[in-house]
Amino acid sequence: MPDGIGDTRLEKPESAAAAASMSVPLLTTDGSTSPASAGEQPGALSVMTYNLKVAHATGRNRWAVRRPVMRELLRRERPHVIGTQEGRYRQLRSIEKDIGPHYDWIGIGRMGGRKGEFAAVFYDTGRLKPIRSDHYWLSDTPSVIASNTWGADLPRVVTWVRFSDLAREGQEFYVLNTHLDHRSQYARERSVELIGETIAAFDSSLPVVVTGDFNVAAHDNRVHEAMLALGLVDTWDTALARGPLYATFNGFRPPEPGGGRIDWILTTPRVTTHWAAINTFAMNGRLPSDHLPVQVTLDLGTHRRVG
Repeated sequence: MPDGIGDTRLEKPESAAAAASMSVPLLTTDGSTSPASAGEQPGALSVMTYNLKVAHATGRNRWAVRRPVMRELLRRERPHVIGTQEGRYRQLRSIEKDIGPHYDWIGIGRMGGRKGEFAAVFYDTGRLKPIRSDHYWLSDTPSVIASNTWGADLPRVVTWVRFSDLAREGQEFYVLNTHLDHRSQYARERSVELIGETIAAFDSSLPVVVTGDFNVAAHDNRVHEAMLALGLVDTWDTALARGPLYATFNGFRPPEPGGGRIDWILTTPRVTTHWAAINTFAMNGRLPSDHLPVQVTLDLGTHRRVG
């Protein structure tokens, strides 16, 4: 896929397509043990994948009601990287404001520009500097805005970023974030093939972190097997320590212990996962999303730095 220099958000997109357009007690107000404090690993990178649930203006779980809960969760955790799914532009701007002054994000709406849901990547600007970024659509024509050729229910988009880690002397790594289709198995499998082509085109000397909502449970679908076949590992499986397992889709119901994990963080094998957890934070019984965020602390190892 194209390897263009990308600015944050949408103002100066580089690709042709873009230019055209530990776990906490259930339902309590107690905070989770954050990755940074859990692992206490110097220089560790904290990563979260989080389906935000698209912002609705009405209803019991409307964004205005959920926003304060999400604000509290993100301010407590403050991951260095957050791969998000389903966020709308105004919702993402709200999160940018809420999480604090040292965060920015990169993404494009799946219908082009600011339209539709994003697979936006938030990052801590005090820790990370984006070097390159791009977006593409999961289809036979990935550079065509909103393209959808594999029978997916909706267009699906990928955002990837090459970062420089300012705390590790500019060492670089990639983050790729996506949201696979919720209905078509064929579309999911073809999407994995295209993601594999993207990863194969990255600088192979650098680590890769993949975040996303894959819409199938890990170890229970060929999509998970196919992602591992790309040369990735599932951080939940390789973590040196981890919290309890919960279904990461909750439907705004109390979290389900031992349920299916459809939100994953994967890495290349040389990355060490010190800690992994599924965060069940809630305030007064209210969850911030219909998904639970998955969090890890990573040691990316020693890799090349910028310049």
